[in-house]
Amino acid sequence: MKFTASSADLLKALTTVGGAVPTKSTLPVLECILFTQEEGRLKLTATDLEISIVQSLPVHFDAAFPGRSRIAVPAKRLLDTLRALPSLPISFTADEEFHITLKTDQGVYKMVGFDGADYPALPEISHKHTIELAGAVLRRAIQIASFAVSKDALRPAMMGIYFQVKPENSRMVSTDGHRLVRLTMDDVTSEQPKNFIVPEKALALAARVVGDEACTIAVDDSYAAFDLGTGQVLTRLVDENYPNYEAVIPIENDRRLVINRDAMLAAVKRVGLYSSSMTNQIRLSLDANRLEISAEDIERSSEARETVLCEYSGDPMVIGFNAIYLTDVLGHIAADDIVFELSTPNRAGIVTPLEQREGEDLLMLIMPVMLNTYA
Repeated sequence: MKFTASSADLLKALTTVGGAVPTKSTLPVLECILFTQEEGRLKLTATDLEISIVQSLPVHFDAAFPGRSRIAVPAKRLLDTLRALPSLPISFTADEEFHITLKTDQGVYKMVGFDGADYPALPEISHKHTIELAGAVLRRAIQIASFAVSKDALRPAMMGIYFQVKPENSRMVSTDGHRLVRLTMDDVTSEQPKNFIVPEKALALAARVVGDEACTIAVDDSYAAFDLGTGQVLTRLVDENYPNYEAVIPIENDRRLVINRDAMLAAVKRVGLYSSSMTNQIRLSLDANRLEISAEDIERSSEARETVLCEYSGDPMVIGFNAIYLTDVLGHIAADDIVFELSTPNRAGIVTPLEQREGEDLLMLIMPVMLNTYA
């Protein structure tokens, strides 16, 4: 295999697929990226046997050069070399003995690869269910929902994003037990209903690959494939039952707060600096169109409070939240004004945009923390 390409373009594509390369593996070939020659395009493949990424790149092949059309190239050394180079043309050569040579007008760099035939084959999706949507919609949905995914390995179902695809709409749900995101999209549908859980890591990689063009999600009982134009992400699904998230969303909420998102977010960030480093607890005092946000750290003899104007209807109430969790929720709602729906200080608060985007219904939930001032 021999080709020439821009080092910057090659680095960009390799960085994308490199997200699926394991840092350490019992199979050395998995620490490589598979290079495959395909009719004027270079196909790059990486996998950790759970998640795989495929990306194609237009390059100029030397058709007269004898050699193999598939070779596994050590990912770390190749990426480190390209990162250290300026943007310039680069020549890549791999001979029959898997000796790899990189040439530029500044130098020559050599390494040894592996036989591409030893690289694991990617899973084949039976395409039982197919969902089509705009790439921009998928990317935005992933960005909104990912922050609430659990990092607790003891709850594997919550370490992914839950898809509920129906003929009339689709939902993406994530929760870590403290926060919950439920995004309903009217334009994303499937003729047959299908529920599945995609690992958060796979979706984060898909968000890096996807452009604004249309993309397709193909799902069977074990795998999902995200076809994203010039790239593809394949992942094993989380084989668990997702918790009944609807049960934790309170329905009857008699207290309603409407507030400017930016003003509240800034106040929460400032006051949160004075909260306990152990609990990150802040206090929200609601009364007559006035929100007071306060925090104290007894160990450091510090406290802070701010008042933010708002529209509030309901009886006065004091409720506590984790400042970090509340900051995450507010930071992932792209709206000028937001609505809090509350009931009692020990029940979850619902946060939504005052004006939803067309064809969407976004709901976030945040669990309160215990205060000593409960009535």
